[in-house]
Amino acid sequence: MPTQPWLQVVVGILLLTLTALVAQWVVARIVLYMAHRLLVLAHRGDWDRALARRRAYHNVWYAVPFAVVSRCVEYVPHLDGLAEVVSRWSQAGAWICLFAAGNAVLSAWQDTYAATTRAQTRSIKGYIQIGKIILVVICTVLVISIVIDRSPLWMISGLGALSAVLLLVFKDTLLSLVASTQLTSNDMLRIGDWIEMPQAGADGFVKDIALHTVKVQNWDNTVTTVPTYKLFSESYRNFRQMFESGGRRIKRTLRVDATQVRFLAEDERKRLMRFRLLHDYLEAKHTDLDAANQTLGDFNIPVNQRRLTNIGTFRAYALAYLKQHGELRQDMAMMVRMMEPQSDGIPIEVYCFTAITAWAEYERIQGDIFDHLLAILPELGLQLYQAPSGADFGNVVGRLRADGPPDHP
Repeated sequence: MPTQPWLQVVVGILLLTLTALVAQWVVARIVLYMAHRLLVLAHRGDWDRALARRRAYHNVWYAVPFAVVSRCVEYVPHLDGLAEVVSRWSQAGAWICLFAAGNAVLSAWQDTYAATTRAQTRSIKGYIQIGKIILVVICTVLVISIVIDRSPLWMISGLGALSAVLLLVFKDTLLSLVASTQLTSNDMLRIGDWIEMPQAGADGFVKDIALHTVKVQNWDNTVTTVPTYKLFSESYRNFRQMFESGGRRIKRTLRVDATQVRFLAEDERKRLMRFRLLHDYLEAKHTDLDAANQTLGDFNIPVNQRRLTNIGTFRAYALAYLKQHGELRQDMAMMVRMMEPQSDGIPIEVYCFTAITAWAEYERIQGDIFDHLLAILPELGLQLYQAPSGADFGNVVGRLRADGPPDHP
């Protein structure tokens, strides 16, 4: 060693730097390389790639020089009190790098889990974010205690006085943590679920479940961000069970004009017997009605007879049409019912389930069914109710003008 103090300091710093670089090289070439090889040999190459992408190896590599400086700076001569300061700051830097590596490990865990099929049913992103928050809190307490040369317990005891403030600041985080845990443990929400939440403007597929927010991609390709705790405290509709059941409900009404409802004449009944879907129904009803009318007095008077109606025959035809439809679920509820007459017609509701749940195919099947039912209405002497439009009023006024003013006596 040279005799001059300043040269001794320079040589000491150079040796310390060289030692730190050598230690860093040893860790990089031996320890980290062994970790890489162990993961590859264990057939966990996905973990190795995720750790490298998230720079977990690099953060451990960066921590080594700080740790060497923290432990060896006291051997540099003539630094006196400065050596303790450098040691504390270097130790703090080493811990920051190690906690950053831990954060990268959690991110790598999320990446590898997201590539599995289980991630489609259960998301761990909320738990990963909670783990990162815990790491940040521990790192902050530890680094501050090292820099100011105080025990971490002293720092933690000081946090007790700020608990009320912390609860207020982290209120949303705590609510989201509880909500995320409940949503995941009770299997209430999965990535890929179609949910509908009108109060939040969400109607589409769940794209991401995080600690604080859930992202929903709507049908117009916009994204709605919903706080996680709202999905636990407020109601929403999840269509997952519909897809899993394999049947999608059709529930739609036809409003028949009430003025067109009437009894069927005998010749109309015979004409409708040509319809394959109505033949058995009309034959059975004709037999039943004849037997019932025989027990009634005044059999030859039509007003005292039980007779078929065109709207009842239409309901029977619609139900028979649904039962022979190959793209409807015959093992699920199926009915055609008449609801309470209203001012805009008599509602005839069709209730059934399609065997295909895909949206486009569902709409095609539903459209084909109602196309056919609308087209068959005139065959039974029925028509849809339609409110008069401006053109209708115009035609009436035109006819009145063409007829001229009424004659007055």
